[in-house]
Formats: sequence, C-alpha cells, structure tokens
Amino acid sequence: MSRPDIELFKELDPELLQKKFLGSLIKIQNVRRGSIWIRKKDAYVCVEAAGAESENIKGVKLSSSTPSIVGWVIENKQMTVAKTGSDRRHHGEVEDEFLVKSSQILCFPLFLNENEVYGAVQIIDTTPDMTLLNLDKKYLEPLQNLVDICSIALGNAILFSIEKKKALHLKSVLSQMQKENLIIGQSGSFQKSMALVKSYADTDFNVLITGESGTGKELVAKRLHRRSSRRKKPFLAQNCSAIPETLLESELFGYKKGAFTGATRDRAGLFEAAQGGTVFLDEIGDMPMSTQAGLLRVLENNEIKPLGETKARLIDVRIVAATNKDIKKMIEENSFRQDLYYRLSVLPVHLPALRQRREDIPLLVKHFLETQSIKADIKEKKVVPSAMQYLTAYHWPGNIRELENLIRYLMVTTQEEYIQAANLPSHILGQESITQEGAYASSSSLQSQLTNEFTVDLTGLTWPVLEKLYVNFLLKKHNWNITWAAKASGINRSTFASRMRKLRIKKNRLE
Repeated sequence: MSRPDIELFKELDPELLQKKFLGSLIKIQNVRRGSIWIRKKDAYVCVEAAGAESENIKGVKLSSSTPSIVGWVIENKQMTVAKTGSDRRHHGEVEDEFLVKSSQILCFPLFLNENEVYGAVQIIDTTPDMTLLNLDKKYLEPLQNLVDICSIALGNAILFSIEKKKALHLKSVLSQMQKENLIIGQSGSFQKSMALVKSYADTDFNVLITGESGTGKELVAKRLHRRSSRRKKPFLAQNCSAIPETLLESELFGYKKGAFTGATRDRAGLFEAAQGGTVFLDEIGDMPMSTQAGLLRVLENNEIKPLGETKARLIDVRIVAATNKDIKKMIEENSFRQDLYYRLSVLPVHLPALRQRREDIPLLVKHFLETQSIKADIKEKKVVPSAMQYLTAYHWPGNIRELENLIRYLMVTTQEEYIQAANLPSHILGQESITQEGAYASSSSLQSQLTNEFTVDLTGLTWPVLEKLYVNFLLKKHNWNITWAAKASGINRSTFASRMRKLRIKKNRLE
C-alpha cells in the first residue's frame, strides 16, 4: 500500500475520510464516478459521491424495500458486479436526469467488523463499452482487502463522530443544567421543601430559606426567581457576612457623590440595580442591626434612601433571604430585629441537612460524577458499593458542597475507573460516623437503591450467561471492535471471535 493509503487511517473526520477513500478507489480503477452508501434504519443513504453529476446523487435515499445494487450488497454481505442495462437490481430511476449514465458497477460491502455490514461503496464505469473496470480476479482480491481495511477505518471514524456528537450533546445538557440550577433529591423531607418552593414561586411575597451551610439555599433562591413572574428581570445576590459592616449599607442602598471620602460619583445600590427583579440576601443573620433598620424600610415602604441622599426612592423588588443561624434565638438575644424577621419570613422554607436525606447521596454522587467528568473532559468514574456505603454513612458537616468537592478530589486522585473505599479520605472512613443520625443499614429503601444501582447479584447466573454478559460488555465498551475487546479480555482475537460465535453474539444493525 502506498503512503497516501496509509494516511487514510489517520483521519478521524468521516466526511474527509469518505472523500479520500472514494477518491483512492476511483483512481485505482481509473473510472470517473463512485459513491458511498450507509444504511440508516429502513433506507440506504448516499453520504459521498465523486465524479460527473455527483451533486445529484449525494443525499439520495433508497428504501430498503426497493431493489438496488447497494441494498443487495449490504444485505448479502458480498461484493458484486452489475451491468446496469440488464441487471434487475439496478435502481435506474436515480440516474433519470443524468446526462451520462452508468454502464457497469463494481460494489463492495463496508464491514464494521467481520459480521456486520453498515454500508457499501460503488465504483462506476460510465463508458458504453464497459472497458474501464478491471475485474480480473488477481486484481480484485487485493482491492477487496483494501476496501475491507478502509471500511473498518471509516466505520470507526463514524462511531468516533457519533460519540463526539454525544459528548457535545452532554456538554450542552450540562450547560443547560447549570443555567437551570438543577436540584436533585427524592427523600420525603426534601420533596416537601421543594413542594413549598414550587408554591412560593407563583407569589410575590418575601421568602426566608433556612438550613445549614452547603444545603443549596442560593440554588433554591434562583429557582424561586426563575419560576416567578420576575424571571426576565435581574437576580442579584449579596452575602451579608462577606463584606465589612461599613460597606454593606452602601452596597445595598447606594450612595450620592460626596457622601463620604472616596465617593467621587453617584452609585446605585443592589436594590436599585435589581429593579423589578429579585434580591437574594445570604447569611441574613450576620447583617448588622444598623443595616437591618434600612432593610425594614425597604420591606415596609418599598423605598430606599442612598447614603447622602435627602429623598427616598421607590423600588420594586422581591427579597429572598437565607440563613444558617437560629434567628429566633438571635431575637431573644437582641441581635436580630423581631419585626424584620416577621417581614422576611412570610413564606419560610427549611432545607434539610444531607445527613437527614441519606437516600439522596447516591443520586448526588452519580450526578456530580457525570457533570464533573464532562467539565474535566475525562472518562466518568464509578463508585463501588463498599465506598458508597461509607459515603452514605458519613455525617457531611459541609453538606452538598462538601460532597461535590470530594467528588472533584476523587476524580483527580483516583487513577482507576472505579472509586474504591481505599480511595476515600481518612475522615470519611472514620467508624464513628457510621452510628450518627441513625444507622444507614436500617434504611430498606436506601439499601435497595444501593443494590439496584451499584451492585449486580451474580450468584443466580450460569457460567455461559455470565460469559455472554462479559463479552457483550467488552464489545459495547470498545464500540464492537473485536480486536480491542479481545485485547482487553487478555486472549487473542481468534479465540475471542470463536467465543462470540459459540455464544451467538451479534450486534444489531446500525441505526
């Protein structure tokens, strides 16, 4: 094989490979026309054409129920030569509008592996005396070998393209999920909280979200905004504990030029900037008492007074506040205004800690493994049952945020495909966490989920069934490439193929 032929196999773009493949065959046979067809469901589609009037054939679909040379070759899995004037298999209607018609066609099947045909390639003679095609047996045998090798390369390129499209689709889904702020959970306590959130979204009242740090309070606030009538207006957030007391008031209410040293221009505050939308005040329990008075004015009169301003300004915002503190206790200690609390908590919702919804941990682990693998562009890892039991038993003081960060850590530090218990940090493996908040082993629903999603009971399988499952798994993992699957199994290709035949394993048609 010449150097240009070798270069064919380096190409992963199906369209470019099709052009090079077809061009090489036309050049070898010294003809002026050719085409490549792929089977798609109940039709054969021309995906590439070369030569005179090729633009009229590319994209044409032939029904599998209609006689055609392409269909015969694909279904019978063998090469054929057809004289178009007398061969009933020839679908002449395709060339009705052609100025130059086919006189003789050499058609080869395209094999994805030794048993599966996914398409066909036609090399076409258009001379009236049919003198261009070399049909000598000694010439056709090496040509058949070339076609077989190229067809596998093309098949792999098509599969690679399909997987690439799937990856792009997953990235698109991930991007959409991030925009939608996906919230995951099926436990009873969590579902009750989400039912409240759904009902609150339809109103315009203020909401107070309580729960420990890392339980997803900001995600819930964004969901409330996204599902409200204010969804097309701004959603602005401020962490009340992340900014000094002296600056928080100016950040929320704004200031006039000259109000204080450094105020060189007018600046709108958060409430004014969010006009018509939603303001999310996180860690409201850390808001100083002096700022609480200004916030109460917003809630009572829908107005703000920027620093240095003599007149109040009307605003229209919905306030969603969140805290991880016991506000009622703070009221007793005179560190939080009672009247402000009642104004904020018109619609209260509490988010349970992760240790109080342990049945959701496997779902969250699976979700984070999927999304983080797409972000990092690495193969998704799996968690073995023993490791999952430790994750489910751990008390998670940092809640969902801690779990997500742990998954990121495990994806980087675990070299193998499966995350074992030994890969977990020592504090996760601590035995003392297993007895906290009720033993996880007593939860039948959780045990059922762990068994269904992360384990397979092999004791009820016979050896042939188990072997068939194993071989099928390897073939699917390696896109039905027998050579790669055999290598992964540790046996040679011929032995692997023999086992496939004995087990009657065949792949379905390409969709």
